Formats: sequence, structure tokens, C-alpha cells
Amino acid sequence: MQRYSSRTIPTYLLSAPAMQWAHQRSYYSTKADAEEPRLTHTDPDTGEARMVSVTDKTPTKREAKAIGRIVLPDQAYKLLKDNQVHSMKGNVLTVAQIAGIQAAKATSNLIPLCHPLLLGLIDVRLWLDDAKRSVECESVVQTSGKTGVEMEALTATSVALLTVYDMCKAATKEMVIQDIRVVSKTGGKSGPWKSDL
Repeated sequence: MQRYSSRTIPTYLLSAPAMQWAHQRSYYSTKADAEEPRLTHTDPDTGEARMVSVTDKTPTKREAKAIGRIVLPDQAYKLLKDNQVHSMKGNVLTVAQIAGIQAAKATSNLIPLCHPLLLGLIDVRLWLDDAKRSVECESVVQTSGKTGVEMEALTATSVALLTVYDMCKAATKEMVIQDIRVVSKTGGKSGPWKSDL
């Protein structure tokens, strides 16, 4: 006879006591040091997607920084630089910066299982790197809340760089967006973290 747990049966089929037990279990995005890494947005038994509960977590000040770049061919990079970073759509870096800020605020609408957050700071910066022929981007996001802002920082950087692509695609399609990643974060149960890369 096959045995089922409350996690393998849809909650609407559970009795009231079993449903109460199922909802008492907490699935957090942070983990204790002794725990093995796991995917917290999927049920370990069924593989179904789920939103992580942060209801019982203590709010803390949180910050995340994400970086990335878009590399342009020589001629397109020269056009970007010689025209003082302007295009038919406006100042490329300024428009990309605004797009990144808007994207960070809209992260929970773009990433299905992200929590909506009240963001206290969104700082998106873009600059030209002559050696790499690239537009570099760094996004810092802060909040005081129950879950981290890594996704908001990544979304800000990604959309800012996509905006650069959109505004330069008339000159070339041969642009490469690369190395988008979180480089540091603070706050929460797991504490501060910094990339070794």
C-alpha cells in the first residue's frame, strides 16, 4: 500500500487537522549551516512550484549588489562614445538607468515566486569601459524586510543592459550581454556574503 504525506496530496483534499499541520511547516529561503543546499521554491516530493513563506521571519536591513556588462563591436562602441552616449531614443546610459530602476520595482511581477517588496534604495550606475569596449552596470538595492533583494538587483542590471541593447541595435546586432551576477549581499538569517569571483 502506497503511503502519502501531506506534501504529496493537494491541500484542498486534506482534512482540517492535516491541513493545519501542513501549513505549520515553514519553508524558508535561508538555511542553517548544517543543512544541505536545496531548492526552496519547489516541493521536495512533488516538484511543484511554491512561494516560500516569510511570515514568521524577522525584518532586517538587506542589501544586494549585482553587476554585468554589454560588449559592443569596435565601430558601435565608437559611435556610442563619439556621440556622447546619445541615440535617436535619447541618452543611452540615462534611459538604461531609469529602466533598471523601474525593473527593480517590478521584479515581483516578472519573477513569479518573488515577494513584492518595499524598496528603500535602488542605485543603478552605468559607465563606458574603453578596454573592454563595454557598458558596465552595477545595481545596489536595499530594503528593510523579511526577504532578500538579490533578485531585484539582478533584474535592475539585466534590464538596464537590455535597454542599452535596444538603443544601440540600429548600429549593430553583434552585442553580447555577459557576466550578470550578484557580487554581495547583507542581512537576513544567513548574514553577509561576498562573491569570491
